[in-house]
Amino acid sequence: MKYVLVTGGVVSGLGKGVTASSIGLILKSCGLRVTSIKIDPYLNTDAGTMSPFEHGEVFVLDDGGEVDLDLGNYERFLDIKLTRDNNITTGKIYQSVIDKERRGDYLGKTVQVVPHITDAIQEWVERVAKIPVDGKEGPADVCVIELGGTIVKNNFHDAGDIESMPFIEALGQFSYRVGAGNFCLIHVSLVPVVNVVGEQVVDNLIQKTKPTQHSVRGLRGLGLSPDVLACRSTTPLDENVKEKLSQFCHVPAENIITLYDISNIWHIPLLLRDQKAHKAILKVLKLQSVAGEPCLEEWVSRAERCDMLHDPVRIAMVGKYTGLSDSYLSVIKALLHASVAQGKKLIVDWVPACDLEPETEKENPDVHSAAWNLLKAADGVLVPGGFGDRGVEGKILATKYARENRIPFLGICLGMQIAVIEFARSVLGLKDANSTEFDPNTKNPCVIFMPEGSKTHMGGTMRLGSRRTYFQVKDCKSAKLYGNRSFIDERHRHRYEVNPNMVKNLENSGLSFAGKDASGQRMEIVELPNHPYFVGVQFHPEFKSRPAKPSALFLGLIAAACGQLDSVLKEDRLSQKTGSRKGGMSNGTIMVKKHQNGSPSKPANGSFDDVYRSCNGVQV
Repeated sequence: MKYVLVTGGVVSGLGKGVTASSIGLILKSCGLRVTSIKIDPYLNTDAGTMSPFEHGEVFVLDDGGEVDLDLGNYERFLDIKLTRDNNITTGKIYQSVIDKERRGDYLGKTVQVVPHITDAIQEWVERVAKIPVDGKEGPADVCVIELGGTIVKNNFHDAGDIESMPFIEALGQFSYRVGAGNFCLIHVSLVPVVNVVGEQVVDNLIQKTKPTQHSVRGLRGLGLSPDVLACRSTTPLDENVKEKLSQFCHVPAENIITLYDISNIWHIPLLLRDQKAHKAILKVLKLQSVAGEPCLEEWVSRAERCDMLHDPVRIAMVGKYTGLSDSYLSVIKALLHASVAQGKKLIVDWVPACDLEPETEKENPDVHSAAWNLLKAADGVLVPGGFGDRGVEGKILATKYARENRIPFLGICLGMQIAVIEFARSVLGLKDANSTEFDPNTKNPCVIFMPEGSKTHMGGTMRLGSRRTYFQVKDCKSAKLYGNRSFIDERHRHRYEVNPNMVKNLENSGLSFAGKDASGQRMEIVELPNHPYFVGVQFHPEFKSRPAKPSALFLGLIAAACGQLDSVLKEDRLSQKTGSRKGGMSNGTIMVKKHQNGSPSKPANGSFDDVYRSCNGVQV
């Protein structure tokens, strides 16, 4: 087993996760099997109880693991299925060591950070690296490990995040134990470009190497020496800057890679390839004889196609956490995958659900009006998952608007429950219909707490992971989008469910529960048959969307928003009859078509950075 460790220096937010994913992708494109591990030094056992404002979305795996969003990047880039153990936290390590101590495994010894915690970290890494994640038997060839936290050094202190120290010590020992040729350290650092007064440089701009020099010096002082430097900067590094970094950081100049600003993150693996990063890594790992040249033709085509799109599709994201787009990162990715497949440029309009409510109209009419204008200008409406009652009434109003005005709508998890509550209020006339999450005393509980859920413990007690949904209606839109399969497997994360005692009344009034679990008592998919596209799902289809294999339901939303749903369904039916699906599917979806909306000979009307701006800075 070969190991690639990715660390970060100078400041946080440099894109270690995307860099680690891109490194994994380029090694995979060389013919190697790759797995990934993310180390998060926080004391939480997992990400499940953290607010999205703390670390962004909680990504859910097939086995029910609630993990850091970077594991979502790994799965999307590498098209693999990770396990909960691929996300290591301080909480997990300390819990495992304490459990051993309580069992008497340490034979009365004094349990200490070194060697017991550091040994536990190394054992965890070795064990998890051997777990197959690509559907094949046997371990992978390379394990890419991302270490959370930041390595900092300046004149006043020499440290990183305090909680990272046991992991750094463990990984230093680990690199020595596995030996030269089996361990490659890639340090992601910042080379800022600043205005300098008095220096003779072009436009008074200069690339400053001191932050990276100090970061590498701090890393080496902690027992780790980088083999490759991946330098984040706004522009490509000048050759003299590379030579300076090489001299002071003791890294060969050919092993210094520039990760400069690009139009979309699908270009990052191509930056690595073009700068021969794979050759540097393969040389350190002594894999030149078994690895081939990177094969990234499909990836190149997708990245270039993404830049050429100009015909927009506007999706209103009506949510609670719109102030931080990372809260809905997988949803944004799934929308992007689907929009590229349909040849459309994605524009996401963030609509804070609270701003749609009557109280906001009284307190701040301008904000209320702006929110409604965004909603009404959208081609489609998406209500994502969430917890708590803030913004619920705004989500209900948005759902009602989409239903009554025949605007394509997709509700995910809480979004599906909102759709059921709105229908009960507006169509059944149950004005107090609600979820017991928001009103425990409602006389018409459309959504109830699941019987098996825990009301005393929050962490890991939801209905989590991959669960099977059986279609009840064969000719519904969702079944067609999934390829007319009898069942699908999607990932879940919820405590509340549609009240099965109200299903009959809802169905009699025109709401179709197109998908249910094996018992037939748990509602999984809801549709309005006479609506262009009105779908709600209890699961989270965004977690299994891939760049080349868009999620079926997101593809349906984008296609309906563009007026292309009928052609998508027709193409899918035709491919089933002929057996000629020309690409991968994500639980039944059609492939990403290799067409462009606009001329391939010139750039789009406007940069793809428009997506970044409309998504509060989230990158594709």
